[in-house]
Amino acid sequence: MSRENLSRFVWLSIAAAVTTIALKVTAYYLTGSVGLLSDALESVINLVAAGVALYIIKIAAAPPDDDHAFGHDKAEYFASGIEGTLIFFAAVGIIYTAVPRLFAPQPVENISFGLVVSFVATLINLVVGIILIKVGNHHRSIVLEADGKHLITDVWTSVGVILGVVIVSLTGWLVLDAVIALIVALNIVWTGFQLIKRSALGLMDTAISPETIKEIISVLDNYVEKQGINYHALRTRQSGARHFISVHILVPDEWTVQKGHDLTEEIELEICRVVPESTVFTHLEPLEDPLSFEDLELFRRK
Repeated sequence: MSRENLSRFVWLSIAAAVTTIALKVTAYYLTGSVGLLSDALESVINLVAAGVALYIIKIAAAPPDDDHAFGHDKAEYFASGIEGTLIFFAAVGIIYTAVPRLFAPQPVENISFGLVVSFVATLINLVVGIILIKVGNHHRSIVLEADGKHLITDVWTSVGVILGVVIVSLTGWLVLDAVIALIVALNIVWTGFQLIKRSALGLMDTAISPETIKEIISVLDNYVEKQGINYHALRTRQSGARHFISVHILVPDEWTVQKGHDLTEEIELEICRVVPESTVFTHLEPLEDPLSFEDLELFRRK
């Protein structure tokens, strides 16, 4: 499946967001629960975030051009950063609504029907969230994965709200409704922070995962053992769904340029096989030349 075709799953997220907003707002009007209102506000953020994701996926799928020779994959980080920021605004809205209820609690009405409506909305988010995470992991789409995880967070939020409303109805502790809403606000602030942090790390060219680096090293060590070569200056960075990998390959001095070139081509293809969605750069150097070991730093001082 091409990157651009992943947008169909974002449309699924948009449809789920519209449906759950309608259901949760209905549940709020039926019950008057500020906890259920906070849950509905988070679903509004889901809708806005899905709209941003739809736009970003189209940008990320664009092929390299003269101004973006390495592609547009990094655009995905903007989506998760924007989503994280929007989550903070949702939290402010929830807090603004909930704090007055701490001092002037309101009764909760029509609880049974309201909770049934909210539960249906929660099931929709659960199913769509699982689908988005699965597809996002398979295609290494940070946008889909972030959207899916946000929906799963929304599910846990909804479960907590539903349980809280049930407790309010059983105990008569009306203030608990506002307390639950504030807890929901703090929970989604944490989710927003995690999304913004991930976005910032991606924009700073953070290295790919340690597990993936181990796979690359395994490939290189295999060639060291079989071909009598060496390597150093292994560097990696993640750009959206794409991995960028560079490494210096040191070969015996008596090798011809053609032989060394053939080997580096083979190594690059093997790394790409082990780590899909990768761009690999190799730099060929003579094994016995001391100068080969003076360019290990990213910025050379000579």
